[in-house]
Amino acid sequence: MDELMIHTIQDLYSAEQQALEAMPQLAQRVQNDQLREAFQRHQRETEDQVSRLEQIAQQLGIDPEGETCMAMQGLIEEAQDLLGQLDDGPVADAAIIGAAQKMEHYEIASYGTARTLAAQAGQTQIADLLQTTLQEEKATDEKLTTIATQSVNQQAAQE
Repeated sequence: MDELMIHTIQDLYSAEQQALEAMPQLAQRVQNDQLREAFQRHQRETEDQVSRLEQIAQQLGIDPEGETCMAMQGLIEEAQDLLGQLDDGPVADAAIIGAAQKMEHYEIASYGTARTLAAQAGQTQIADLLQTTLQEEKATDEKLTTIATQSVNQQAAQE
């Protein structure tokens, strides 16, 4: 179980690093101001999440860079492929929200798993750090849903 927790932490670290690299590329395509602000806020939040993962890795005595997250890599490639077919505007914004939510859902599942593994291993401080990030990821997902349903998807449907 310890090895599984370590693998999960390293996978999350890779996922967050890849997300940080992809966010500016996605954000520059965004036309909706509210969505752009959400991306900027989540980028700062993701930087904090990476710091938490580094703190966790230090507590576990591991290198956080031990894995490559193939799932996040695939989600980012899928988003880039789709956006390559779309002109900037409401439809692209809707696609960006969908891509971002796929990434968030992966992270939610992974942080939930890591938190549970840490709690079961008696690593309560690590579990608490992971829970903090899990709550942030869920809040981001909810914010993206709100932006989609209250403005972007309506604008895209009119296009």
